[in-house]
Amino acid sequence: MSKILIIDDEKVIRATLREILEYEKFEVTEAQDGAEGLKKLMEEDFDLVLCDVKMPKMDGIEVLDQAKALDKSPQFIMISAHGSIETAVEATKKGAFDFIPKPPDLNRLLLTVRNALDKKNLVTETKVLKKKLSKKLDMVGESSAIQHVKETIEKVAPTDARVLITGPNGTGKELVAHWVHAKSHRSAEPFVAVNCAAIPSELIESELFGHEKGAFTSAHKQRQGKFEQAQGGTLFLDEIGDMSLSAQSKVLRALQENLINRVGSDKDIKVDVRVLAATNKDLKNEIKEGRFREDLYHRLSVILIQVPALKDRKEDIPLLVNKFLDDISSENGDAKKSISDAALKKLQEFPWTGNIRELRNVVERLVILGEPEISLEDIKKYADY
Repeated sequence: MSKILIIDDEKVIRATLREILEYEKFEVTEAQDGAEGLKKLMEEDFDLVLCDVKMPKMDGIEVLDQAKALDKSPQFIMISAHGSIETAVEATKKGAFDFIPKPPDLNRLLLTVRNALDKKNLVTETKVLKKKLSKKLDMVGESSAIQHVKETIEKVAPTDARVLITGPNGTGKELVAHWVHAKSHRSAEPFVAVNCAAIPSELIESELFGHEKGAFTSAHKQRQGKFEQAQGGTLFLDEIGDMSLSAQSKVLRALQENLINRVGSDKDIKVDVRVLAATNKDLKNEIKEGRFREDLYHRLSVILIQVPALKDRKEDIPLLVNKFLDDISSENGDAKKSISDAALKKLQEFPWTGNIRELRNVVERLVILGEPEISLEDIKKYADY
């Protein structure tokens, strides 16, 4: 049941609103002025506040201001018999969901209340999802190698500099890209990832730049490409070393001029996108072999971040294993398994050619097949080494 706080100095208005809202099965609390309303907001959590603008002791705009400073997230609907466009604009600028004149129209009031509560639920769900995503994308490790990566991210993320992320498969190159985006001024805008190795060479240009209807046989309608989808945000080109030379030349133009053309169109489309790229290949060698454009390499590699292989940061393995045990238990809704010191030590001795991805898979196998406390014997049975 949603909790609603009514703040109004008119007893009749409070009683009328309470009667309407309780009939709709909402839980209602009253406050007779702004000061009392703010006190109740400090003491309890509410989903929605119906707040008068003109009140003694503290007006509604001040209540709205101070409530936002409390780091609480109820939606505010401002109500007033003395409303004006200027007051409504000021209230919405300060974060109010809507402004309703007195006496309120019943249908409009209930519709606005429901819409505000829908927004409150959406905001809450978004926060939960972001928290889960943040946990999932946590960069675990205290080794000097991973600390250097974290320090570089902190320096480069607030800029618009392009970053080339290198390292073997399974080391977490996309994780680095996510962190660069999350710590940038573009973090509220889209993060769009493209695996260049997974897209056939004849389709990569359409995937990146979009296409017009009829541009080729299966182009039944106009389609935006990844550059347009990432507008204002970050485009992550994973495994860029596998991109065709034709597509490389178009990416180069996009980076130089901030312009793209959809396949089948000569019309320029302006884009504002930060490009991050990653590869497990030696691009300088690819340049020598004629498979990668040198000018594109220099455009992409303003900042280079080398993600270390797991064999070069084995001191981080206990921390990573503990994180994976947490994640797997949370995903499956099971109690977290423990692991013996001997088992952990054994895991640190393995070469981990598949890096963190391989370690995660092995931990999941041990959780499924091993004992409640994963033992050295479990490692010998199920770890493939």
